[in-house]
Amino acid sequence: MKAIIPVAGIGSRMKPHTQTQPKSLIPVAGKAILGHIIDSMIDAKVDELIFIIGYQGDKIQNYVNKNYSDIKCHFVMQTLGKGTAHAIYLAKDNVEPNEAILIVLGDSIIEANLKEIILKKETCLGVKKVNDPRIFGVAELKEDGKVKKLVEKPTIPKSNLALVGLYFIRKASTLMDSIKTIVENDIRSQNEFHLTDALQNMLEQGEHISVFNVESWFDCGKKSIILQTNANLLRNTNYQKVPDQIYANNNIVVQPVNIADNAKISNSIIGPNVCIGEETEVNDSIIKNTIIAANAKLENIVLEDSLLGNDSTLIGSKHSLNIGDNAEINFS
Repeated sequence: MKAIIPVAGIGSRMKPHTQTQPKSLIPVAGKAILGHIIDSMIDAKVDELIFIIGYQGDKIQNYVNKNYSDIKCHFVMQTLGKGTAHAIYLAKDNVEPNEAILIVLGDSIIEANLKEIILKKETCLGVKKVNDPRIFGVAELKEDGKVKKLVEKPTIPKSNLALVGLYFIRKASTLMDSIKTIVENDIRSQNEFHLTDALQNMLEQGEHISVFNVESWFDCGKKSIILQTNANLLRNTNYQKVPDQIYANNNIVVQPVNIADNAKISNSIIGPNVCIGEETEVNDSIIKNTIIAANAKLENIVLEDSLLGNDSTLIGSKHSLNIGDNAEINFS
């Protein structure tokens, strides 16, 4: 089984973090977003991965080669941002016409039973009910539960079933032919060739498409969602990690947290919902609901609801006070 993972986007909503690294490499619960995706593919016995890379694609390639050298991988460059359908079409030479494929967008962490999904006999799409479907691709269903229509970012939605970025395509050539059709006929939404429109073309050609509900879905497109994703994943004890030396350095740990083995922390309160990366140093600080990437340094800081990138430095001030009656001091 092969999976196509598009990771060519520039991540404009996640600046300044994406000025120095792809969005899919931002850490969540102890590993990169892309790492969570790849691990789910491996668990489902997917044995070949095709990455569509673009902006800072060399960093994607280096990450995959370093951490997943035992799985067969291909890297295909998308030089122009023409949309998800165009990105998928670039992988056409890496898939056989009659084989089934998985497609997983590289900026979403999705919990679903992939082993069950890849056994399905027809194309099926992951969906989840949302409060505002206008910012997603949307699936409208028939009475029998099959897909009736697919619309990208509808102005007036007729359904609240959002496409979550997980697709099982029963026959690769059917999708590739539909993408070719929308490109040749310049069928665009929001000036891009969207996968939703290619799937709609498949419907119009008589393809039967069904849906499946995902257990959880985190579209990691902005800071608040990434922090919420981190908090939700850390509730799973498999993601919680506190090296023994942390407890020996006058620290208080409030679970759930994930702290890299070689992080150096002293005289601090860490947690809840904190992820601290490799070689990061934290002294005399209080940190909660925050992700701190690798090689950062924090000192004398009270920090919450924050996302700090690699090699960042944050140093606050330390005060020693002797305050008399009726005094009022405000450091804000």
